[in-house]
Amino acid sequence: MTNLPRLLASTALAAALAGPALAADITIAQTSAVNTLDPHGSASVGLDLSVLSHIYPTLILREPNYDLVPSLATSWEAVDDLTWKFTLTEGAKFANGEPLDSDTVAWNIARVTDADNPMRISSWFSQIEGVNVISPTEFEIKTSSPYPALPAQLSMFMLLPPEWASEHDPVTETMSGFKYTITENVPGDHITMVPNADYWGDAPAQFDSVTFRVIPETASRIAALMAGEVDLINKVPASELSRIDESPVATAGAVDSTRSVFIKFNTEKAPLDNKLFRQALNYAVDKELIADALFDGRATVSNCQVMTPDYFGYNPELEAYPYDPEKAKELLAESGVDLSQPIEFELPSATYLQGEEVTQAVAQMFGDVGVQTEIQAMEFGAYLDKYRKAHDLGRFSLLGQAWATIDADGLLTLFKPGNQYSYWNDEAFDAQLVAGIATTDEAEREAAYKKATEIMCEEAPVVFLYAQPATYGVSTKVTYQGRGDDWLRAFDMTPAE
Repeated sequence: MTNLPRLLASTALAAALAGPALAADITIAQTSAVNTLDPHGSASVGLDLSVLSHIYPTLILREPNYDLVPSLATSWEAVDDLTWKFTLTEGAKFANGEPLDSDTVAWNIARVTDADNPMRISSWFSQIEGVNVISPTEFEIKTSSPYPALPAQLSMFMLLPPEWASEHDPVTETMSGFKYTITENVPGDHITMVPNADYWGDAPAQFDSVTFRVIPETASRIAALMAGEVDLINKVPASELSRIDESPVATAGAVDSTRSVFIKFNTEKAPLDNKLFRQALNYAVDKELIADALFDGRATVSNCQVMTPDYFGYNPELEAYPYDPEKAKELLAESGVDLSQPIEFELPSATYLQGEEVTQAVAQMFGDVGVQTEIQAMEFGAYLDKYRKAHDLGRFSLLGQAWATIDADGLLTLFKPGNQYSYWNDEAFDAQLVAGIATTDEAEREAAYKKATEIMCEEAPVVFLYAQPATYGVSTKVTYQGRGDDWLRAFDMTPAE
């Protein structure tokens, strides 16, 4: 029997291709240069992976509303707690003719799970034991323990062509298997791409060309948007949104992001090993004032957890520490901490939206209750070196974290004992994380994460602040649905009518 929906889609596509040229050339501004063209060598959603998502296919796509939808995979299901089965689009190929089939998926998974040659994203798939190829369009992924967030994680996993990769360097070269193909790459300046004529999907590229242009300075990005030189910018200070919105050439907006901003405590160093001291600092910060004064009310105060409401495992019953400087002073006195010496407060510069202003405000509020700080600004790379490599984070630091699966088992794991990112060791918290990943039963998982968030709120390994607003400015040439998960994609935009 004829597949009528696919026939109609093919007919519509043919008509579209036979019609006039695509609507526009668009330019998307990025704050930093792309570090690598190898999609397995980066975990940076808002930078490298955003660009590469136009070139390389994923099994599953996450839409701006966070729904997971078919891409190369037409369907997927959990066969049992340790097995996921996937069905692929038939006949899909890379631009060089290599098949996008089950063997290709298996090769890519083997590449990132090779213990002898770990990739940047290998930790995402440490639970995968192997791939069972059933047919060119069917395969199973076997895991060592339940992995309920695997489909969400696979929405970030891009596929390389195996034969091509054996003869080329994916760090500096690309071979398209998705909507666009790169035609020009000027490192540190811009990357330009055009539609892939061999794209296998039903929804082709909507623009004649897409350019990702590096513009680090906020003022320069805004100026470029207002001059019509770029069509999409992000990380716009809240104070600038109305000015952009009032212009005839662009509009601006903000949505809650999946990234929480907080003051990270290194509880491995005194006095941050003192629970009363940590709680006192949560009472010392007026989070509502920060949200209103610095972000024009566009930031949502965190209710005593690092997850935002979009996450699976979010606990709606928690309440934020109220602003109570007198309570903070009482707890400081009870803690017995010597407040005579300033505490280092590390700030990764030009990293988080208005991060410098937030750090200054928090430092002043700490000072108001008697906790003196010394702000130490540093380039983000240097901060990451201290955070990850040296494991020598300062006692206070401004940090924003998100997890692209939008699932508690990702974000909360950054605080799990033994994790290089944690700097906090709580056995009761750890027990709940273990319980949360031991099953695919959603009710059991939610119960475990509810207890985990309650423990974290009480123990206060951070000062819970706010969900960073995802701010943007967009040209009137296009329509754009703002998204809060860091992806910057041309296929989230359409030509304006």
